[in-house]
Amino acid sequence: MIISNKVLLIVVTCLVLVAVVIRLLPHDPNMTPITALAFVAGLYLGKKWVFILPGLALLISDILIGFYDWKIMLSVYVSFLLICLLSLVVTKYRSTLTSGLSIVGASLLFFLITNAAVWAFSPWYEKTFSGLLYSYELGLPFLRNMLIGDILYTVVVVSLFEVVHFLYRRRHELRGALFTNVASPLVYDKFN
Repeated sequence: MIISNKVLLIVVTCLVLVAVVIRLLPHDPNMTPITALAFVAGLYLGKKWVFILPGLALLISDILIGFYDWKIMLSVYVSFLLICLLSLVVTKYRSTLTSGLSIVGASLLFFLITNAAVWAFSPWYEKTFSGLLYSYELGLPFLRNMLIGDILYTVVVVSLFEVVHFLYRRRHELRGALFTNVASPLVYDKFN
């Protein structure tokens, strides 16, 4: 489906606004659509949007929510940068299996990086291997939330795009069939 720049801008703006609003509204920790934006951008909007779409949503919502320890915040942004790179794999190898594994991998990647950063840069944990393991143990509910959110939001947004894509194709098929049925007798008579 080829969309105009105007429609693309509207779609991107709506996706970013929805993601920002979801991050601003009360929600379970880590259950946001940022990962879904990376996957949807690569699948439907083009590779350049893979980094722009989630990056914009994350930055705008962080400006509104407020910034926190820059080292931990950097780990969040680096995690999403890596998730964006992972979404390019899905763009290249489109399949349900690849998508599912990538979404689970994205959640795990975020969990491992950000919990390690919290362990390393906050005073909450002993700076030992057992302290690191403890930070991962306490982070398991956040991992669960992120897995649920990443899967749910990605399925919802991909489904919306697929429905729109199906309707767009169907509309053009109907137009083509209507034009063929109306025009073909005229063309036939004209050349006989």
